[in-house]
This record gives sequence, C-alpha cells and structure tokens, in this order.
Amino acid sequence: MASILRFLRPAQAAPDPVDPEAREAELLARARGGDVDAWSQLYREHYDRVFRHLAYLTGDVQAAEDLVQETFASAFVSLKQFEGRSSLTGWLRGIALNLVRHRWRSLRRGDVAMDRLAAGSTELGVGADANPEGAHLRQRRAEVLLKVLETLPPQLREAFVLCDLQDMSAQAAGAELGISPGNVRVRAARARARIRAELVRLGWLEGDDEARDDEA
Repeated sequence: MASILRFLRPAQAAPDPVDPEAREAELLARARGGDVDAWSQLYREHYDRVFRHLAYLTGDVQAAEDLVQETFASAFVSLKQFEGRSSLTGWLRGIALNLVRHRWRSLRRGDVAMDRLAAGSTELGVGADANPEGAHLRQRRAEVLLKVLETLPPQLREAFVLCDLQDMSAQAAGAELGISPGNVRVRAARARARIRAELVRLGWLEGDDEARDDEA
C-alpha cells in the first residue's frame, strides 16, 4: 500500500511560516469567494489524509482514488455551507464517509469490500458450521452484515471497519480517526456488541450467553 500511495500523492507545497490555522482560514475565505487557486492549495494539503482514510475504509486503492475526487468535488460545491465549527479535515472526512456509505449500499458479488464483509461475518460466527459453505450463503451473510453495519452510528461503524475488517491496530486506527487507542477499543467493542445483538434478532446467531453478555 505504501508504495502505491507514494505515486498517488499530489506534490506537497513548501512549508509556510505563517500560523497554519490562520493560513487555512485565509485560504478558506478566498476559496469561498471563488478563488480556485486557494481551493487547489487546500486540496493538495488535505488530499493525503482524505485518501488514506478512504483507502482504509474501502480496502480498495482504486475505489479510494475515485472517491477522494468525489469528496473534494462535493466539498467545493458546498464550501459556502462550511461554517468552520469543525476542522476542515473532519468536514472532508464526513463527506467521504457518506460517499463510502453509498458505495457499501451498492456492493455486488466479487467486490473486495464484500469479500471482507463476508470474512468478517464468518469471524463473528454468522451462520458458521463445520461444513464448507457455498458461495450463495457467503454472499448472503455479507449482505446481512452490510445492512447491520448501516444501522450503526458513524463513529462505531468506522471503528469496526478499521479494526475488524481492515485488521488495523487500535493505535493505527486511533491515529487515523484522531482519537485515542482506548476510545477506538471502546467504539469497536460497542460496535461488535450491537452487531451481535442485531444478528441474534435476525436469527443469524443463537442467543447464547456470550451474545447476551455482549448485548448488555
């Protein structure tokens, strides 16, 4: 992944001695006024973080490359609505997450992310048995898990995708999400508990003691 990212990164601007927050606010003000050069500068400076975030969420470099372009295009169109209550990075990640959510809803058989969902459903014990499962059952399990994932709050879903589907450590996921490793573990655990509870309700897991404990 690292070698691919190196080629996809846009050229970085030279360090600016001006205070970064003040400089970003000035660029945003210019961009809101229609200054394309100012927006291009913001694009170059935030591309890496947004692309990396999308790559982690989708597990697909090509998809992330497409989605990062959509993210910045959507952000530019709605830039005047950004009031600065959150960081620009956080706002861009929110737009990116919505685009990923749409991608999850349109997943089809054979997609890398769907394969990851199917693998994740196996690890959660969804429909697992001693016999090799057929492709249809594997696909169905992935679709069920996808629907359950969409019911989770974004912060829980992100933690689950990064830790359980992308196999990231709590430290790496925390750095990506801008929270502590402890918070990542809490969110991932809550996500797993809610997923298990919903899978029990849907009949894909038995309501055993472990599942009840997780739900509680």
